[in-house]
Amino acid sequence: MKAQGAIAIGFVALLIPAAVLAGGGGGFDGVVRSIESRYHARATRIPFMGLISLVARKATHGGVGGVHVAQFESFSEAVDGEELNRMVEEKLGTGWERIVRETSRKGNEQTLIFMRPEGERMGLFVVDKSGDELDVVQVSVDPDHLNQSIDQYQRHHESVESPAGEHAQEE
Repeated sequence: MKAQGAIAIGFVALLIPAAVLAGGGGGFDGVVRSIESRYHARATRIPFMGLISLVARKATHGGVGGVHVAQFESFSEAVDGEELNRMVEEKLGTGWERIVRETSRKGNEQTLIFMRPEGERMGLFVVDKSGDELDVVQVSVDPDHLNQSIDQYQRHHESVESPAGEHAQEE
């Protein structure tokens, strides 16, 4: 009887993750699958993204991690900005806040940027359509590390200025 119980528990433990994955879910994969389904397009997933994410985390001393990228090439179908925004918001789920929505006048360029707190980190989710290409990117960043990088860039920029403190002018 104990063996049957253990088998039943093991079977349920295997079924729950499979059901969650098959259910469409949300997040990065849910957004990509929704775009694939709605626009009859196929995303190219970047191979070895887990390894690339690990390398990025090490190279940035923990500043960047959790990198996910999907690219749609030859994406020529017109995109309704409202519909795309609604689809992404629905699939991302709660906790994400849109901070940028940009649509070109002709509608052939779309950019959506969302963010959410992740403890001491910040999640960023970007959907960008430019011409015949659409990219979906999710990344987790350390905002303190990002601020340090920005400060470092600003200090470098200031050191390039002329000794009088004015920017050198091109002639």
